[in-house]
Amino acid sequence: MKIARDKKEKSRRAQTAVAGFFFMILIVNFLFSNRSFVFATTADELRGKIENGQSEIEKLEKEIKTFQQEITKTQQEKNTLNNEIKKIDLTRQKIGSEITLTQKQIKSTEEQIKELATGISDKEERIKQTQIVIGEAIRQLNGLDSESLVTNFLASKNLSEFVIDADQLVQINNRLLTLISEFNENKKELSSTKVKKEVQKKDLSELQNKLGDQKKLVDQTKQEKDTLLTATKSKESTYQQLLKDRQAKKKAVEEEMQRAEAELKIILDPNRLPESGTKALSWPLSNIRITQYFGNTDFAKTHTAVYNGKGHNGIDLAASVGTAIKSASDGIIIGTGDTDITCQGASYGKWVLVKHNNGLSTLYAHLSLIKVKESQTVSLGELIGYSGNTGYSTGPHLHFTVYASQGVQVGSLKSKVPGCGTYRLPIASYNSYLNPLDYL
Repeated sequence: MKIARDKKEKSRRAQTAVAGFFFMILIVNFLFSNRSFVFATTADELRGKIENGQSEIEKLEKEIKTFQQEITKTQQEKNTLNNEIKKIDLTRQKIGSEITLTQKQIKSTEEQIKELATGISDKEERIKQTQIVIGEAIRQLNGLDSESLVTNFLASKNLSEFVIDADQLVQINNRLLTLISEFNENKKELSSTKVKKEVQKKDLSELQNKLGDQKKLVDQTKQEKDTLLTATKSKESTYQQLLKDRQAKKKAVEEEMQRAEAELKIILDPNRLPESGTKALSWPLSNIRITQYFGNTDFAKTHTAVYNGKGHNGIDLAASVGTAIKSASDGIIIGTGDTDITCQGASYGKWVLVKHNNGLSTLYAHLSLIKVKESQTVSLGELIGYSGNTGYSTGPHLHFTVYASQGVQVGSLKSKVPGCGTYRLPIASYNSYLNPLDYL
């Protein structure tokens, strides 16, 4: 009689344990079905905002492209005061649109971060609840395992009762394995989502910095326009004379540089240079359009007053004011400067010189903003600054020079040119100037 009662009690406890375990699963599934609905609704709302924002971003990109086409067209027209003012105004409008675009991108990125954060919260809660259910399953199994299957079998009146109990164990075991699999999958997804969120946070920080730079550029172009109008007194004849004076100053400064560089007698060790055609460098811009090549180009031969018959010492790349300029390789900043401070409109303007780890050094000139400091290490593709129209430049572009590092240094020249003081810039032996296209 007692054995029958014990067996009956054990069977009841086993059935209660199984029922309790599956009831808990039902409760958790119910809670998550409602939570998932709320999460899905929130995610859909955020996704809708992101899609709307993307549509606005595409419209702004088209608007900026139109402005750029107008600026390019203006640069190809006759160099007059009105055209120069028009070019500056178009540049300001373009940068204004870029500011709005960046603001939209910031908002879109913030929405994406919110969406990721919501997903992280949901997955963390799923992991927490799954842990609870797994813990309960293990407790139930431990309770059932206190009696071995052999004992259950011996206590059964017939085989069918034992099969039912054994099947209950199998059900719990299978569900437990499923829960563990879901738990591991949620942890994997959580880790991946957290990585995406950190990437978005980094993008957001870069966009916010970019926005600040663009606002500086708007102020800078306004000052440029005011300075030009003041210098020319809004007279075309005065503007044309200003252009002649700048060209003469440019020629004189170039001659001073050439005399200084002619004194540098460097015997280059070719073993310290990468082989030509090995793509030792990357392009400093995302979109490439070469407007002037290296050496004695047709333009250099035609404009001997500008190049003094020595040819073009780099390549020129089309780049409107405010275009991001990137480091062509890993390296260290060995010099930055602004020749306009002491010799307005006669040389490189704002420039950056980077010494790379492969025997080459690169110069980025005519910048509008410099974003690095001397002795700073930079990585391939890292922001150096923004393109501009500083120094002697017939229009916004990037002047890109490649040197053999053995033969270039940052030097100071005390100019004898009227209106120029001591200016600082890269100076190199003639044989240290290399054709950038050999390494790009």
